Amino acid sequence: MKYYLIAGEASGDLHGSNLLKGLVQADPQARFRFWGGEKMRDAWQQSPARKEEDGLVMDYRQTAVMGISDVLKSLGKISRNLSLCKNDILQWRPDVVILIDYPGFNLKIARFAKEHGFKVFYYIAPKVWASREGRIRQLKAYVDRLFLIFPFEIPYFTKKGVPFIYKGNPLIDAIDASPALERTREAFFAAHTLPECRYVALLAGSRKGEIGRMMPVCMEAADRLAAQDPTLHFLVAGAPSRSPEDYQAYIGDRANVHLIFNDTYGILKNAECAVINSGTASLEAALIGTPQVVCWSASKLTYFIGKYVLRVLEHVKYISLGNLILDRLVFKEFIQDDFNPTAVCQEVRRLMEEPYRTQMLEGYAQIREALGGGGASQAVAQAMLDELKKAEPLFKPVS
Repeated sequence: MKYYLIAGEASGDLHGSNLLKGLVQADPQARFRFWGGEKMRDAWQQSPARKEEDGLVMDYRQTAVMGISDVLKSLGKISRNLSLCKNDILQWRPDVVILIDYPGFNLKIARFAKEHGFKVFYYIAPKVWASREGRIRQLKAYVDRLFLIFPFEIPYFTKKGVPFIYKGNPLIDAIDASPALERTREAFFAAHTLPECRYVALLAGSRKGEIGRMMPVCMEAADRLAAQDPTLHFLVAGAPSRSPEDYQAYIGDRANVHLIFNDTYGILKNAECAVINSGTASLEAALIGTPQVVCWSASKLTYFIGKYVLRVLEHVKYISLGNLILDRLVFKEFIQDDFNPTAVCQEVRRLMEEPYRTQMLEGYAQIREALGGGGASQAVAQAMLDELKKAEPLFKPVS
């Protein structure tokens, strides 16, 4: 069968690559055309049935925008990308369009694909339980099957009457299979020419706006912490979609701050603790076992809409997936004005001390248990193929 996948962020590229591998195992003759990144492209190159017209359509680094301000600045680009995607789907005529998170873009494609007779699956549900519940109507109208990855979503979507399938969380597979977690500490230091000392990981997000808001606060906190302990160093995890210049303006000439790309899992494994922008990285840290504090801030416009219109802060208790999974505060979250150098310094010091660390790691074990075991990507892929095989033939437009 022909699968058209759309991912618009680094996390979607990761999950899309594992799903693609699972689909190849379930359907060896599978062909793929997709929006994603290097991970999806690498997985596709291993698929035996690929043809010249298959493969990567658009790299997610050319499409990603965040927040109301960024969206308003990028309306022309978004419109062009939507047109390109729609025309490409019509031309390639897949058996199914698989949308991976990225709801602002993907829900528009869901409507288009459904109205033109294509089967539509949505993998990694839009976070309608946190905001914009009006999107539930779109999911019901334009999505044939929703594939969930968090157990706390099950009662929510059951109550809302949205058909779904839950097969566990694919992040466990990605982490447990990572070569970075098998390396010794000495090998990690040698690979990046790092001095042997204590490290704090800094994960400032994958978008330029996130980096611009996170890095100044993190650098001031780093200076204060280093003044108290000169042996303490900091590892900044460079996002795949960014360049060194995006971070260097904030790092400056600090010799105790090291920027590393393409080794986030290695950074998390070898750091004593982490300061993390809210997102998939927070759950990755929990599954790897790195004590953390989650920090989030946005432009005043985005924060205003999030708080007073979308009800993000009132409707949901937490912004971090790990805390949401257990419905309690396993690790702290500093939001908007609460995210400041003083608060970060105090929390980092706590994260390095007992019994605080052990208590957090016990919570991490409960998070992993709640997500279930491995094999989610393969199970989801097989479930998708089963759904397609039992489906009635769909009308496909000629052009």
